[in-house]
Amino acid sequence: MSIIVGFVPTPAGEAALAAGIAEAKLRQQDLFIVNSARQGALVDKAVATEDVLAKAAQRAADDGVTATVIQPPYQHDLADEFLDVAREVDASLIVIGLRHRTQVGKFILGSHAQQILMQADRPVLAVKADNGHF
Repeated sequence: MSIIVGFVPTPAGEAALAAGIAEAKLRQQDLFIVNSARQGALVDKAVATEDVLAKAAQRAADDGVTATVIQPPYQHDLADEFLDVAREVDASLIVIGLRHRTQVGKFILGSHAQQILMQADRPVLAVKADNGHF
């Protein structure tokens, strides 16, 4: 069993990473840090640089947690791809970060977090950034 974290280089992503590390340490499980880009996209602000991902993995290691970074490309649906990875690594818990969105933004763009919450076949911990106090 393991913990899987959906990580993007944002305050919500940092909060998810911190919660994922804490859960992995508490449960004595490995951590998988997932950061994914749309296949064929030339630019994607959700994609973390190698340096950022290395620092994320090091944060886990500093807390005694074994972490693996996974960057699977997705073609159609990020939430489906993320949930596939959760099944592949036999995740006991999915950790995601939430950000505030307007009702119109949710309607037009949809929400990957909402899809993950509704479609996951395992527990999901959703956290939000709290001005850096997580």
